[in-house]
Amino acid sequence: MNERQPLRRWAVGMALCLSVGVAGSAGADTATPISEALEVRLAASEQRLPIDSFYQYRNYQPVWTTADSVEALVAGLNELEQDGINPEHYAAASLMAAFERSQAGGESAQVAFELQASQALLQALDHLNRGQVNPRRLSAQWDAERPSRGYSMRAVAEAVNQLDIAAALDQARPDSSAYRRLRAAFIDFQTRSLQANAPYLDHREESLRPGDQHDDVLTLRHRLTRWGEPHLLAANPQAYPQIDVDVPDQRQFDAQLAAAVKRFQRRHLLQEDGVVGEQTRRALNVPLSSRVEQLRVNLERARWMGAQPDDGPRVWVDLAGYRLHYTRPGGEHWQTRVVVGSPQRATPVIQSAITHLTLNPSWTIPPTILREDILPRVREDIDYLAEENIQVVDFDGNPVDAAEVDWQRPGSVMLRQVAGSANPLGSVVVRFPNDHMIYLHDTPAQGLFQRHQRALSSGCVRVEGVTQFAQLLLEDTGSTAQVASLVASSQSDRQLSLPRRVPIALHYLTAWPNAEGEVEFRPDIYGHDAAVESALSQPVRLSG
Repeated sequence: MNERQPLRRWAVGMALCLSVGVAGSAGADTATPISEALEVRLAASEQRLPIDSFYQYRNYQPVWTTADSVEALVAGLNELEQDGINPEHYAAASLMAAFERSQAGGESAQVAFELQASQALLQALDHLNRGQVNPRRLSAQWDAERPSRGYSMRAVAEAVNQLDIAAALDQARPDSSAYRRLRAAFIDFQTRSLQANAPYLDHREESLRPGDQHDDVLTLRHRLTRWGEPHLLAANPQAYPQIDVDVPDQRQFDAQLAAAVKRFQRRHLLQEDGVVGEQTRRALNVPLSSRVEQLRVNLERARWMGAQPDDGPRVWVDLAGYRLHYTRPGGEHWQTRVVVGSPQRATPVIQSAITHLTLNPSWTIPPTILREDILPRVREDIDYLAEENIQVVDFDGNPVDAAEVDWQRPGSVMLRQVAGSANPLGSVVVRFPNDHMIYLHDTPAQGLFQRHQRALSSGCVRVEGVTQFAQLLLEDTGSTAQVASLVASSQSDRQLSLPRRVPIALHYLTAWPNAEGEVEFRPDIYGHDAAVESALSQPVRLSG
């Protein structure tokens, strides 16, 4: 025990004698010995959770001393299922039995249970607030800090004092509209997944189109009904023979059904043409239970994102959704389409801050692209370098004669493509510090932005309308520079610093609300979902 411990124990004892009416605590005569034992136990242990802080706000009084208090805790932990968190990670089902055993034991058993129950609650709060899994342990492609704890322990203790565990959990639950919509969708899809199965839509040689009349159209109606389109199936007229109504042919692919197909396609990043081709058919046949797990995974990712600042400009790139979102200082929202890394060269998750722009950039070819893409072409035909305006330089930037290089073992040379219309970086690069050599940039291949699936780059992010985006960044941080005129000057590799840094985050989310509030389901282009799902299923070791 440290030197301050006797004074702390005296203060705690006095506080306990003076305290009245705290829910869940024992009376003054019986609480003091257990409270003192509890404080001694806490002082002697090394807690990773802020359990000592929790008990400080309660003057070290125990809380889990009655069946009612433990039942309230169990009920609150069970509510975590609606956030995609397994209550059994926190021993919810066994807490009551453990409490009853502790009551039959002595002071030591009661203190041990008190700590067990509080650790379960505090661990649940921590997981609900910033995620159950440390993403950096899952992938080297994660270059972002896990958020710090973002809730008030005082507010948690006050809620626990009233045995309002739901209010305590609300203190930790991410406070964002996106998280709330994901959570609502998770609850909704859980309910739907328990309903009777709908038949699968069989493979067809020809797409199913508006105007078609076929049994498959009825199957399509059943599948879409599972997606919240109950109006697509008319009531069975034989069930109501007394009602004389004309029931439309359910085998007819009409305009109402085509509109529902388009809504489904929009929520799955598919071409919104109302035609059920192979991609749409496969998406329709995904079991709702799989969508439940996809939502569970992305609720966890949403917890990793942490709280977003309420003011000031910020940028985030939705990698799996192929969109860049920019919130300007006044709250105005600007967005655009992007091209991201291919599955073979995935764009990593990054949190950083935009520092400067490069105008009319040359392109120093990165090692991976050099090795896998460029060198095979140069070895086949050295004239490829001249045709593509690629210079050979040493590591100090000095020119090197390409004919003097052994291209089987090129050694200490770099390849640099000069600025110009053929340069893959286009006219503007937006830069931010990171360990992966990733940046946002222009591209001469503007047609790629018209595709629905845009995981096509070598890792960096191509931005549609990047010149306008760069101009907004400059204006919003206090610069009067004009991007268009500076680009027109043709000065190569001009560096232009932002007066103030702008936070940027690149996130990978395979289920996320769109601008209309509907949750979109995106292809898992990088195959990351399975690792997160597996990690969420692993048992949790309660801290302490």
